[in-house]
Amino acid sequence: MINNPEPLPTLSVSVVIYKTDTDLLLSALHSLLAATAVAIAAGEIRSVQVDVINNADATSELMRIVDQLAVEADPQSVEVRLLEGHGNVGYGRGHNLSISAATSEYHLILNPDVTLAQDALDIGLQYLKHNPSVAALSPAVRDGDGHKQYVCKRYPSVFDFLLRGFAPQGIKRAFDKRLAHYEMRELSEQEPSTGIPIISGCFMLFRTAVLQSVGGFDARYFLYFEDFDLSLRVHEKGRLAYLPTMHITHLGGDSASKGLRHIAMFVRSGVLFYNTHGWRFL
Repeated sequence: MINNPEPLPTLSVSVVIYKTDTDLLLSALHSLLAATAVAIAAGEIRSVQVDVINNADATSELMRIVDQLAVEADPQSVEVRLLEGHGNVGYGRGHNLSISAATSEYHLILNPDVTLAQDALDIGLQYLKHNPSVAALSPAVRDGDGHKQYVCKRYPSVFDFLLRGFAPQGIKRAFDKRLAHYEMRELSEQEPSTGIPIISGCFMLFRTAVLQSVGGFDARYFLYFEDFDLSLRVHEKGRLAYLPTMHITHLGGDSASKGLRHIAMFVRSGVLFYNTHGWRFL
């Protein structure tokens, strides 16, 4: 009797945009398609569904971009969809539109200002396959100038947030050891690390079942802190890991440089986060 092999797993991807620069979005999506092609060729996954969730008003330019990508993608293994018309529901709720309907084994939460190394998904999916206790992965991240970004975090105090987000460089240098501890700079850049408390929402590679079991993002967060909250809730279901051989580039800036409106949203979300998970001032 011949045993039929188990079918390969599938991947879903959600990318939430709001008046995003089209060149930035195209760069992110082209790198995603290249990385999925490598993972499919390596036999890690058999198909991919990419959901671009538009929280702004519909535009013909955006529809043209998504149609173009759908043509460029392998129609046998990659589907690219545009979800819009729901209004600006916030970052987390936007992703939840895709997460709640996903039937995949793995789900990638991806920012539109991220580009992936071609082997990033192949490496990440291989790791998840061989480490079933790990629920989600965080990659090694560089900014546009090649500088390392520290995206794995310990539970933050209010002082840590103020220091990292708003303090002048001279003050940050005086508290460099404290920031290094908060940003987990001691993590190995050669071997994977597990037991990470918090990972960044710019790139989170999940087991879909775990992500759905916690209800995805908490819809009360419009913007900021939703990835911190999600990370802590996922800890009840499995471990978070840092995989230094999985590389991405992230062009995102900090909230302090985006004006008073973003600072106000940051503060509101921060209060919600600490009210939910516990206040720590120092």
